[in-house]
Amino acid sequence: MDVGELLNYQPDRGAKRPREEDGGAAGRDEDSRGGGKQQKGLSARELARYREAGVGLEGGGDLRETEELALDKKKILEKLMDQDEEEPEAEPVDESSVKKMILTFEKRSYKNQELRIKFPDNPEKFMESELDLNDIIQEMHVIATMPDLYHLLVELNSVHSLLGLLSHENTDILSVMDGFRQSPEPHVAIAVVDLLQELTDIDTLQESEEGAEVLIDALLEGQVVALLVQNMERLDEQVKEEADGIYNTLAIVENMAEFRPGLCTEAAQQGLMQWLLKRIKTKMPFDANKLYCSEILAILLQNNDNTRELLGEMDGIDVLLQQLSVFKRHNPSTAEEQEMMENLFDALCSCLMLAANRDRFLRGEGLQLMNLMLREKKMSRTSAMKVLDHAMIGPEGADNCHKFVDILGLRTIFPLFMKTPKKMKKTGASEKEHEEHVCSIIASMLRNLKSQQRSRLLNKFTENDCEKVDRLMEMHFKYLEAVQQADKRIEGEKHEMVRRGEILDDGIEDDFYLRRLDAGLFVLQLICYIMVEISNSGISQLQQRVHQILNLRGGSVKVVRHTMREYAESIGDGKSEEFKEAERKRIMDLVDNF
Repeated sequence: MDVGELLNYQPDRGAKRPREEDGGAAGRDEDSRGGGKQQKGLSARELARYREAGVGLEGGGDLRETEELALDKKKILEKLMDQDEEEPEAEPVDESSVKKMILTFEKRSYKNQELRIKFPDNPEKFMESELDLNDIIQEMHVIATMPDLYHLLVELNSVHSLLGLLSHENTDILSVMDGFRQSPEPHVAIAVVDLLQELTDIDTLQESEEGAEVLIDALLEGQVVALLVQNMERLDEQVKEEADGIYNTLAIVENMAEFRPGLCTEAAQQGLMQWLLKRIKTKMPFDANKLYCSEILAILLQNNDNTRELLGEMDGIDVLLQQLSVFKRHNPSTAEEQEMMENLFDALCSCLMLAANRDRFLRGEGLQLMNLMLREKKMSRTSAMKVLDHAMIGPEGADNCHKFVDILGLRTIFPLFMKTPKKMKKTGASEKEHEEHVCSIIASMLRNLKSQQRSRLLNKFTENDCEKVDRLMEMHFKYLEAVQQADKRIEGEKHEMVRRGEILDDGIEDDFYLRRLDAGLFVLQLICYIMVEISNSGISQLQQRVHQILNLRGGSVKVVRHTMREYAESIGDGKSEEFKEAERKRIMDLVDNF
């Protein structure tokens, strides 16, 4: 907007609504689409403040108000003229100009702080310094294009100053004048969040490893997460700019966690975990911030027993179950909501890797909820099966296995074992993934169940002329063929590598093993384990049926034994040596009696 337009500008007065033909509504819509990024340049901000003053006046306004508006207009023009004189052309961005910019920021920050202390009850006195401070923060965005100069931010102490501004008292830099209505302009803390989000952008951090390390170290030393959480606590998500501020804050956490995964524990302990759980369970319409919260929560819990324990202690299992219960009878209404649902399921699965959380899941009636989801045949069914798998696996899952039988879970799981649902593709899950989870749940129950519950499980295999054994053997040959084909291809590649004189190192062998797993090796191992378990159950009918089908289809007991030996060798990652040895011996005893 040029000077002439500013002089001719007339604000709307009183309660009179702007006419549609004058573009009043359009103007508001245009403002609301501004997003989280701050507008650069003094004129736009001053003009917004001037317009807000006009809208906020009651009736026609008195002489004093008119004089104040005229004075504001004069100030705007003076600023514009000063800018034109002082900044004829943009300076090239180099180390010298960045140093100058940082020092200007430090001066303006100090001046604003000084005036706030001197005139705490007189906002007019420090308003100008607040606007200047906001300006220089906007200018500092250019530093994000030069990560190799990040060390200057640390050396000149501006990281400490920026973090200090996260607890800046001003909730809105344009609402400090008496008689001004709350303005949509962002406050200083949000401007700092926006800057930090750009500085920590993961692509930028990866451009200069050295600069990134220095910046992240300084931020963590200044307890950046604790300050960000405190700032989020006071933001009102009903105000768009503040909602954007929360989104950008979560982006900072994601950027830092991706660059340095080890900080997740520290971040969770500095109040982030508590804030995320509180935000997720807040009764608000679904939005981008709730989706982002679910994503950050899943990231914090990934491969981290410390954060899993922290979530359990904060009753986070109950929070996750309450949020997921919505999808028991209703599908997510949008793709974004479906993504949030999957994030919450992933977070729950991560938590269940910790034994203590299995008990919390059991007490919170998580098994009943997952069982209902399996019966309701909604989108949540696939993920519910994955959660059951995590809850029941290993010796820590014994209580959950017994409870699952008590709540009539066998009636739910075996129809899914007998037939893979056709709707799987809609949820993005593969047939192999479904069959892996079902077989893993049944294998866990065979391992963990005792007395009456075990008898009920084994009786399921004898029902309807052993139809479940027939299905088991059908899956056995299906996955055996897939794995044998993969093995054949891998052997061909190995021979070719040997012929060329290449060395088969551990990395290549691991890659080959992963390819065998992708082909279905793990599912085949689970199926063979179920075959061996039911054959050793003491029910001759089951053992006879397994061997009968093996002979009919040209199968081999040797192949089953070889598969089980390989399974026994790979069992118990992360477990104690005593457990591994005991489990291997138990499996090999079953194999010898097969």
